[in-house]
Amino acid sequence: MKIGLALSGGAARGVAHLGVLKALRELNIEVGIMSGVSSGAIAAVFFAAGYAPDDILRLIKQLTIFKVARPSFGRLGLMHLDEIEKLYQMHLGANACFEDLNIPVIISATEMKEGVTAYFSTGNLIQPLLATTAVPILYRPIHYKNMLLCDGGLLNNLPIDPLYNNCDLKIGVHVNPINHQAELVSIRNMVERAVQLGVNNNVKLRLHLCDMLLEPQELKHYRLVDFRKADEIFEIGYKYTLHMEKHLRALIGVFESKMKKD
Repeated sequence: MKIGLALSGGAARGVAHLGVLKALRELNIEVGIMSGVSSGAIAAVFFAAGYAPDDILRLIKQLTIFKVARPSFGRLGLMHLDEIEKLYQMHLGANACFEDLNIPVIISATEMKEGVTAYFSTGNLIQPLLATTAVPILYRPIHYKNMLLCDGGLLNNLPIDPLYNNCDLKIGVHVNPINHQAELVSIRNMVERAVQLGVNNNVKLRLHLCDMLLEPQELKHYRLVDFRKADEIFEIGYKYTLHMEKHLRALIGVFESKMKKD
């Protein structure tokens, strides 16, 4: 049976995906295909490239916004992703392709001119990976294959759609639960809440497509930029998935039985 994972975006909260992947590996639950957006795409690609979740975590912790963010003098974004591109090339290969990965991965990005989601699963790996994290206005968009690409989470922050017909069991991993008790007392709070509400709205439209949804509620206490708390966020994803073992086993059992009957 082929299991597919759809990994949501979530900036720093996306580190929880690494904990989820570590737990699934320890539970001997093999992932057959992954679909990812933004930080979820980064986790999926590096995992599929053979990096252990703990090693990916160490790599993320070595980075700071000052190391990777550079001003852009273009008109479409305040910063560019050139330094990030160099890091991807260093760790994935300068000419990395989707076909090089050990597990199939589908990356989604927003095509800004047409206003649609674009999916990538073959050919050049680096450009789609850059595009899926290019937050509009903050980062310069990526020009690729006559498209103008930005963060895929704008239109689809839980890319479960491309897993259809590509696997038997579809599991969504969402790392953006909303803290309804949070105090909104600053402009920063309001901006983050506005982003979350907008993004979560497109997630709700796809929840019914998941055979199971993994959503660690503890993540609601962490901000999108809490990269300094990466260890804590990783551990939340890890422990939550271990806690969900019996539910995962039960669901897998149901699907295996169904497949035998068919």
